[in-house]
Amino acid sequence: MDILTAKKEVIAAGERLVAAGLIARTWGNVSCRVDDRTFVITPSGKPYIGLTPDDIVEVAIDSLEWSGDVKPSSEKGIHAEVYKRYSDANFVIHTHQKIASAISVLSNGINTLTGENKSVIGDNILLASYGLPGTKKLRKGVTQALASSPSKATVMAHHGALCFGRDAEEAFIVADTLEKACTEYILEAAKSKIGRAAQDLDTFCSQIVDKLVKGGKSLDIDKSLLYNSSCDRESGKIILTNLGDGSQITMNMGTGAADGQLADTAQAHRSIYLASPKMNYIIHNADRETVGASVLGKAMKPLLDDFSQICGTKVKVAKTPEACGKKIKGKNAVLLKDKGALCCGSNEGDAEAVNMIMSKASLALLTTKVLDGAKPINPVEAFLMRFIYLKKYSKQAEK
Repeated sequence: MDILTAKKEVIAAGERLVAAGLIARTWGNVSCRVDDRTFVITPSGKPYIGLTPDDIVEVAIDSLEWSGDVKPSSEKGIHAEVYKRYSDANFVIHTHQKIASAISVLSNGINTLTGENKSVIGDNILLASYGLPGTKKLRKGVTQALASSPSKATVMAHHGALCFGRDAEEAFIVADTLEKACTEYILEAAKSKIGRAAQDLDTFCSQIVDKLVKGGKSLDIDKSLLYNSSCDRESGKIILTNLGDGSQITMNMGTGAADGQLADTAQAHRSIYLASPKMNYIIHNADRETVGASVLGKAMKPLLDDFSQICGTKVKVAKTPEACGKKIKGKNAVLLKDKGALCCGSNEGDAEAVNMIMSKASLALLTTKVLDGAKPINPVEAFLMRFIYLKKYSKQAEK
């Protein structure tokens, strides 16, 4: 393939990943084979939106050598392994897609696929052993999984998915089918554990929490009592947008006075802004799985790499809105007991990334409650990933 054409296909696929919600922030990566010797891949630490052909890096399949000022994705090695093993593979996408990520925290992959799932992906979905992002250990685990099965999708423990195909379209079809297969697996496996069939993942979450919490609590939240918000620190004003009707109310950050009536959850926003000067935007995540995690009432430890990196090494639970500021210090999210999570960032994009990952991590948590789940990521490794993200990748993403 002409190298410029390959670069343009990679750029288009990256934009499609973002639109489909298969990645957050700068995470995940995309590559396209140029010929038998080289492929092109997305750069390290740069947002997908706004990439140009000059940002896409040509890499040697055998040696992983590259040239120029732009550094390729640290996961280039796992892409190279696909191109080495499968001569008909011309496009690879590494995603952090939601349902496959929930499977990635289990002890095993999916041993048997049937029907359309099998025809698109292959016989099974193997779970590659864990390794920190960008390391030889991660690459080794993926290499072993690829050698064990000819399937076009592999799930990487605590990390995400690797999907490939003859072209970009097939790679995306594989990724979509992977979500379908993982959803079916979770629902079927949970049926035998809790004794009731769930038609969808929302019902699954409700049934899990109902089983775990005595006297069961509804995971349906009145969104008219919740807000998203932004903070203008120069004026000291907080703009709260009601999740129910979209109406806006302004609060004085210093005094707490408002130009309208507010639910008590508004105090969670004020307490966070006062405690964390770098936070300027908050999204209240009331997704079913996140509310479920908040009902369980325990701090969330990192089951997923990107949770460690973007949310923090542990997300605590605040029992009252006023306690959120104290509980969130040093992190980007806090669970509000029985009411979901407040996802925070210095800007709206950062908060949206946290919001996406909190939903994914919450689903992973609930999945481990009924299926054979692995232990959380080692605290030292979680701290290392958080440190590197804050010192390196988050700054790159802002450029």
